[in-house]
Amino acid sequence: MLKEFKEFIQRGNVLDMAIGIVIGAAFGAVVKSFVQNVLMPPIGLLLGGTDFSNLYIVLKAGTEPGPYPTLKAAQEAGATVLAWGLWVNEVINFLIIAFAIFLVVKAVNQMRRKEEEKKEEPKPPEPPEEILLLREIRDALLKKEG
Repeated sequence: MLKEFKEFIQRGNVLDMAIGIVIGAAFGAVVKSFVQNVLMPPIGLLLGGTDFSNLYIVLKAGTEPGPYPTLKAAQEAGATVLAWGLWVNEVINFLIIAFAIFLVVKAVNQMRRKEEEKKEEPKPPEPPEEILLLREIRDALLKKEG
């Protein structure tokens, strides 16, 4: 069983998948930071200084009655909240990641198509022996005249 596991781990696909998962997690963290720290602040400013991560609806007040100044304060008070601003941030994260993956897959597909087109181009068939002989005779005659 240990030998089978070792063979499984050493396969190229498993290593490629592991590398993809690690890079994907790192890419996800970069995109999340981009959305929260670069993209959403200007959007919030355009919408009147709104911080999307603090947009929520109190469904049920907690042990301390509201209003709550922040989402964190509402959650600490035990309120049941619908944190739709965080959801908007996650949707934007998803769309950016999905678009980046789309671009990568599109580029890979284009490269594959080009390689398939190169493979599909057949070489012209070799001319028959008689044609080759006639060409040699022609070239010799042209050389003799010239």
